Amino acid sequence: MTVGLVLIAAALILRSSSSNRHVRGRLLVSLCAFGFYELLAAALRYGFLAADLVAPMAFIGPLLLAFGAINGLVALAVNPLRQDRLPDRFPTIVQDTVVIALFAIVAASILRERLFTTTAVGAVVIGLALQDTLGNLFAGLAIQVEKPFRVGDWVHVSGFDGQVSQITWRATKVRTKAGNLVVVPNSALSRDMIMNYSEPAVDTLIEVDVGASYDVPPNEVKATILAAIADDSLISGSKPSEVVLADFGPSAIMYRVRVWTTDFASDYRLRDHIRSSVYYAFRRNGIAIPYPTQVEIQREDVPASMPDPAEAEQALRQVSIFSSLADEARAELARGTRRSLFAAGEIIVRQGEGGSSMFIVVRGEAVVTLEPGAREVATIKPGGFFGEMSLLTGDPRTATVRTTMDSELLEMTVEAFRRFVLANPAAVEAIGGAVATRRSELAQHAAASSADIAAEPPERFLVRVRRFLRI
Repeated sequence: MTVGLVLIAAALILRSSSSNRHVRGRLLVSLCAFGFYELLAAALRYGFLAADLVAPMAFIGPLLLAFGAINGLVALAVNPLRQDRLPDRFPTIVQDTVVIALFAIVAASILRERLFTTTAVGAVVIGLALQDTLGNLFAGLAIQVEKPFRVGDWVHVSGFDGQVSQITWRATKVRTKAGNLVVVPNSALSRDMIMNYSEPAVDTLIEVDVGASYDVPPNEVKATILAAIADDSLISGSKPSEVVLADFGPSAIMYRVRVWTTDFASDYRLRDHIRSSVYYAFRRNGIAIPYPTQVEIQREDVPASMPDPAEAEQALRQVSIFSSLADEARAELARGTRRSLFAAGEIIVRQGEGGSSMFIVVRGEAVVTLEPGAREVATIKPGGFFGEMSLLTGDPRTATVRTTMDSELLEMTVEAFRRFVLANPAAVEAIGGAVATRRSELAQHAAASSADIAAEPPERFLVRVRRFLRI
């Protein structure tokens, strides 16, 4: 009885000094075992048990003492005493297995031949009956110790991509991207190859193949693709994106877009973003995605960037700074524009960047924002325009303009505009005067706000325009 009391006192002291809830719980189990041992020892000592129960109960006491001691020693040996956490290599399932294994060894030595006769046959029967269960158990132990993946990791197992939601004694549960729960027996995992997308780092490489025409130089295609995907929020900035020439295909040069993401669950959306951005960028820059050469298609190629003349002239008719032009002059100016298609959310111009063109919204909508804070200050509907100062003077962009939906815009470059004004010198006075007047009105409206729009005399403004256009 003295041994039991000493062990109870020691367990109480250790439990009160530990801040680890797992250790405290295991020591409580040991205290219960020691308590039962004391009760049984007292019953045997003072004759509270019937004579036929004394011999069988005499073996129970040492077993209770051994179990309590082993359970407490394992808890103290592998767990931090002052930190409330479990060690990575010894989760609860592993500690339970160690306790059971050690207790089985001690019990066999205590009971000796009493066990050997019955357990020899019993072990064979149990082993055959629980062959699959024991295989899953030991495989689960190996997974817990080696940790090829953890709960929350994205993995590829048994032909499925999914996120590990639970690891039990028998199986591992994986939640696929479709929301289905796949239960994989641990014994099957031990024989299968496992791909962990979350280890050793959360960055995952995503590859998308894109075909482009043989007529466009590879460096130009690569630069266009990288510019198109530069602002995608799903792409991780920890590692640079790259585009490599993957193959000379039958009808196209194949480029492989390689980007990194920390959100593997959104890889389908990221692939969609890349393909969509590349499509719009290719269309704006006149880069064709070729049709298969196996099928002969008789078609007349019309450059996608060439607008319909009547549509372009109608769009210019709605622009206030061109309203004073004659119909013939406006039609000539319209022939120098080009049509561009932008996806919803794409940045058309960025504040502070250099520019030498203006844009007219034909279809869709765009918003104007100012830094800092990306403060929205205006919405541009069809017929609206922006960038006229960059066209006429080469000034940097004063705001960022982004589309809110798929939009078609007419872009007028400084080269095309210069050719027009060389043939129509009087147009400079009309257009420049209209822009100067509009600029003066905007300056008056902005005087009471934080917008920075400086008023400039029309004469000085026209001098700057002529100097920039070299006329």
